[in-house]
Amino acid sequence: MISDGPRQPVTPRVFVTRQIPEAGLVPLRERFSVDVWPGPLPPSHETLRESVAGCAGILSLLTDRIDVEIMDAAGAGLRVVSNFAVGVDNVDVAEATRRKIPVGNTPGVLTEATADLAWSLLMAAARRLIEGDRYVRSGQWHTWEPQLLLGAEVHGATLGVVGYGRIGQAVARRARGFDMRVLYTRLGPDTREEWATRVSFEQLLDECDFVSIHTPFTEETRHLFNAEAFRRMKPGAILINTARGPVVETAALVDALRSGHLGAAALDVTDPEPLPADHPLLRLDRCIVSPHLGSATHATRNRMAQMAAANLIAGLAGERLPHCANPEVYR
Repeated sequence: MISDGPRQPVTPRVFVTRQIPEAGLVPLRERFSVDVWPGPLPPSHETLRESVAGCAGILSLLTDRIDVEIMDAAGAGLRVVSNFAVGVDNVDVAEATRRKIPVGNTPGVLTEATADLAWSLLMAAARRLIEGDRYVRSGQWHTWEPQLLLGAEVHGATLGVVGYGRIGQAVARRARGFDMRVLYTRLGPDTREEWATRVSFEQLLDECDFVSIHTPFTEETRHLFNAEAFRRMKPGAILINTARGPVVETAALVDALRSGHLGAAALDVTDPEPLPADHPLLRLDRCIVSPHLGSATHATRNRMAQMAAANLIAGLAGERLPHCANPEVYR
């Protein structure tokens, strides 16, 4: 028998669930056979199952549910899941760990951009900028008025930060420029800073003029902000959420805004996400909703793409992921 020579190694195949910046795709295409979902919307779960069949790696977004079905569909050759996000609540991390599949994420890189966005929302809600813009565009602006669209004072107010990780701390740092009193609540060890005070969740709700949410989404934080929490908040307080939508019970938020107890809400994340066009929140003047723009700067998204690619490349090389959400997989 005549030999055809040594076999060429099979190029690993990876599936990227949406178009991401070229900064991440280029290094992947240099090494692997890369399929990228081309649609403007996420692939359906059924399409995702079909697309990952035989893949060694998956680069997913927070809109993609990477569960047992998807891992089964990929097959025994699946070696890494790289999530283009800080949070990994869309991935069944426990199941991935059981299968010895490392799960990557992109922490740290979006801290400052998300903190900036939280402050943009806070200021826009406090000073009623979106309402003012609509007022002008609708032709209602005829003269300066002493009581037109009066808002909340930010300087010297009390800011509450719920979840005091990287992003929460970055938001709190920005409050120093406004001479704000900063209260925070967090799980885990204390972070002692002379310009911020750790308090209970209840005390934070009682005393804060602005409450900004930065806690991870877990079963413990699901609907942390419910009807009881809203009743406890100061009359006229303003809520900002750039974390995850389900941390807030949407129906209770609608009621708190309609009643006038809450002064305003400014949301970069919602439950459901996206909101239907006829959703009650979108009919309320004192509610601002942006389409999940927390990390949406050119520089940040490029860095996220590079980090997600680096995680995938390391996983397929059998190396430890630079940013791993389940490091116990290496034990």
